[in-house]
Amino acid sequence: MTTHEVFNQVPPLVDYDTAADPALLDGLAREGAGWATDEVRALGRLAGTEEAIEHGRLANEHPPVLRTHDRYGHRIDEVEFHPSWHELMRTAVGHGLHAAPWADDRIGAHVARAAKFYTWRTDAGHGCPISMSYAAVPALRHAPDLAASYEPLLTATTYDFGLRAPSTKRGLLAGMSMTEKQGGSDVRANTTNARPQPDGSYRLVGHKWFTSAPMCDLFLTLAQAPGGLTCFLVPRVLPDGTRNPMRLVRLKDKLGNRSNASSEIEYDEAVAWRVGDEGRGVRTIIDMVNLTRLDCVIGAAAGMRQGLLTAAHHAAHRRAFGRYLADQPLMRNVLADLAVESEAATVLMMRLAGATDRSARGDATETAFKRIALAVGKYWVCKRWPGHAAEALECLGGNGYVEESGMPRLFRESPLNSIWEGSGNVAALDVLRALAGQPEVLAAFQAEVALAAGADRRLDAAVRQVQAALNDPADLELRARRVVEQLALVLQGALLVRHGHPAVADAFCASRLAGDHGHAYGTLPAGVDFAAIITRATPKLAP
Repeated sequence: MTTHEVFNQVPPLVDYDTAADPALLDGLAREGAGWATDEVRALGRLAGTEEAIEHGRLANEHPPVLRTHDRYGHRIDEVEFHPSWHELMRTAVGHGLHAAPWADDRIGAHVARAAKFYTWRTDAGHGCPISMSYAAVPALRHAPDLAASYEPLLTATTYDFGLRAPSTKRGLLAGMSMTEKQGGSDVRANTTNARPQPDGSYRLVGHKWFTSAPMCDLFLTLAQAPGGLTCFLVPRVLPDGTRNPMRLVRLKDKLGNRSNASSEIEYDEAVAWRVGDEGRGVRTIIDMVNLTRLDCVIGAAAGMRQGLLTAAHHAAHRRAFGRYLADQPLMRNVLADLAVESEAATVLMMRLAGATDRSARGDATETAFKRIALAVGKYWVCKRWPGHAAEALECLGGNGYVEESGMPRLFRESPLNSIWEGSGNVAALDVLRALAGQPEVLAAFQAEVALAAGADRRLDAAVRQVQAALNDPADLELRARRVVEQLALVLQGALLVRHGHPAVADAFCASRLAGDHGHAYGTLPAGVDFAAIITRATPKLAP
């Protein structure tokens, strides 16, 4: 017996191109990687397939399992993953989302990689080892001999899972292991001890409270050497094929994705090699931290885009009170507001990727700009994601609250990027530190924003306000979040005025800069071109 007919349900959001994003593609060309457009679009079409989306779901439905010992009682410290995890990793590495740009001499290689990382958003968890492998290379170069041995394998586009001697593998992945129970972000409080050996290696004894992706091949870690806090390279397997005593204590039961393994570890006389000088560990590993900040911005921007697409797709197909949701004025305001936030994040993300690419090629001005803009972007874009994810989920109502929609997974992931590699306070204070210690940093930021001078009176007024805030030294640390927020908004506004769709730029300046906006999403002023903004945000399914 049939009790009812199912109708007015939204078709699945599958078989679409996740790279069909005007802000992304325009930025790809503008930042010097137009040559990668076909590669990015191909990956976008793959990411939008039902198969890829299902791999992301399965990787989270079947989380990794820690095996500390084998059946005979031997210590093995291995983590088992679902086959879908390996498929996601194989695709990411094969398309160069990890460290591949460091071996690519083409202008825009890092921009292309950023666009791919943004596009391949089937699962956030596997992005962690991908991101850390990308970020590890500049830090590793502080030890040229180690870089010569491991960098070619870190940049290889072959995913070769399993614990074996690094030199016997076709590709390697790298992780980072910094925080300890007593310190968290205050890594100078670390207690792990590093004892030098006659052969030039060190032995580490201590713990790490949060080590993500413990099945990576290599880890950069911090420990206290005789000369102070120092950066070290720790392989999971030693050159002779024996296991390095890096003990996995447990996997974290954490908020966010379930697909990635995050662990607590103990070093029990683990063999390590020094990277950089003794006592300069923070300065050495900061190269890695800064690049993981870039990926935090990319991940947050990608998450916003996914939430926006899901909400816009639902509103375009769901009817309520006699009309499609997308045709109802208040829902149009919400969708347009979400779209403005998303596009502002994407435009900034692509500019940061361009700065990273040019900095890697020796551009001093872009290096100075990157120094402040990465911290500003990390603070602001990551802070904006959780509220954006919650509002996008609400657009689906009860349909978005159930796990099958994918929106709860997106929402649970949204707080992570603001915490990772420096919480909001750490990022905000780092901006102040850069401004105080490096005059060229502020000059580079001001020069970037000045490129939009005179284009919008609301932007010009906001620039004057932030300059006044910077000129006032009173309680600057207390006001750090507000100042960094202002810096982020004028930078996003300048980029949108110069490069964004006119409707998006106008809505951003009216709401975010001129204050014609409420405290929640969906409070844009009446004069906004809602149709133009929403059309850009609505996914086009394959025929």
